[in-house]
Amino acid sequence: MEEKVHTRWRAASSAVMDFESYYEIAPTADFIRSRSFTRVALQFPDELLKDSVRVVRALRDELQSLESDTEGNGDDREVRFFVMADTTYGSCCVDEVGASHASAECVIHYGHTCLSPTSTLPAFFVFGKASINISHCADNISNYAWTNGKPIVVLFGLEYAHAMQDIKEALVVESSRLCGSRSRLELYCAEVMCSDMNPSGDDKTSNGHLGPVESCAADEGCGVATGARYSIGGLVWNLPAGQRLEEYILFWIGSDNSAFANVVLTFNGCDIVRYDATEKCLVTDLSQQRRILKCRYYLVEKAKDANIIGILVGTLGVAGYLRIIRLMKELIIGAGKKAYTLVMGKPNPAKLANFPECDVFIYVSCAQTALLDSKEFLAPVITPFEAMLAFNRGSQWTGAYMMEFWDLIRSSLVEVKKQSGEARFSFLQGGYIEDVDLQGSFSLLDSFTEMGMKSFGGKK
Repeated sequence: MEEKVHTRWRAASSAVMDFESYYEIAPTADFIRSRSFTRVALQFPDELLKDSVRVVRALRDELQSLESDTEGNGDDREVRFFVMADTTYGSCCVDEVGASHASAECVIHYGHTCLSPTSTLPAFFVFGKASINISHCADNISNYAWTNGKPIVVLFGLEYAHAMQDIKEALVVESSRLCGSRSRLELYCAEVMCSDMNPSGDDKTSNGHLGPVESCAADEGCGVATGARYSIGGLVWNLPAGQRLEEYILFWIGSDNSAFANVVLTFNGCDIVRYDATEKCLVTDLSQQRRILKCRYYLVEKAKDANIIGILVGTLGVAGYLRIIRLMKELIIGAGKKAYTLVMGKPNPAKLANFPECDVFIYVSCAQTALLDSKEFLAPVITPFEAMLAFNRGSQWTGAYMMEFWDLIRSSLVEVKKQSGEARFSFLQGGYIEDVDLQGSFSLLDSFTEMGMKSFGGKK
């Protein structure tokens, strides 16, 4: 009887440890206490909301434990927690608007995230810990690399970040086993850029979170002497000098989700393979994902014929969103078209149907929520990058695709070219057409939406 009691106690203790490890209770409490925060917003996606009460209880217990260890320092301020369930926009972004309603000093973000830089509040990210068969994953990566003979860059969903060190070690063992005395496989593994971030503001750089290529020196801790630095979705990796990413196979560990779609579109010139950790299989056929590029190019051609454009504000927290909105307005006005700015939370067909005068919408949001499937919408929804191609006369798509704000801002496409009065050829209408200058028109909609954006947008 006593042995059964001890067995149940050990099982319960193990379950508590697993829970606290999954939600990173100790690191979160240390983050809160080290910054002396007293009002903390906890942002949960729908699938994790059921654990929110338990997480709050565990954080309070951990903070009390830390206070007892440092008793006598005079710091006995009570920490208040506010659980945010229904986010204003995508759950992958930090909901600074919701947090500001509770006058929170920081946000603890749980679950899948795009790691987009924040504008006003510091944030701490708890990615979660998805299960994965490490040896099976390492075997698949090594065997595929050995068969193809090309170097590999390993990318992953942030929910598998906890297992990457073990996967790296397993890859070293597998590489030695396969190669023997010959040179080892050339493998590079991405790393998570950060688990917490400070607000970067609207007109500042985003802590290196954006951009496919920058100079990288050895004293920056890049892992190679000199070379190119790449980053996407919170991951960062470095390649030796003189090598191009197109020479590598991108090996994605994770689900076929928005983060993976971002990788496929951004690095569409690379061979990409996905390891599905849930099904324990390799997926090499990405024809469906690559077909998205053709659909997006069609939307660009359709947007060229638009006269009235709606700018959908899909985020009020990601650093750089105000600058992108201003850039889109300048672009649209320079093309002789009319622009409306709309703030409506998460867009859907019913909401956008209230603006039938808009021929196309530009969705300003984070990289992982920017691609809306607009089949059910009355008008197509495009990204700021696609708007650059559509409304800058003479711009041509080279194959490169940009999703991040700061990639677009730093690119040569941001220059708003002076539009000529010449007729242009429309592929959809099959002939030459002249764009009508609508700048003389006026609508109260502009005034109302501008006032709404300022009231919800916070600081510039």
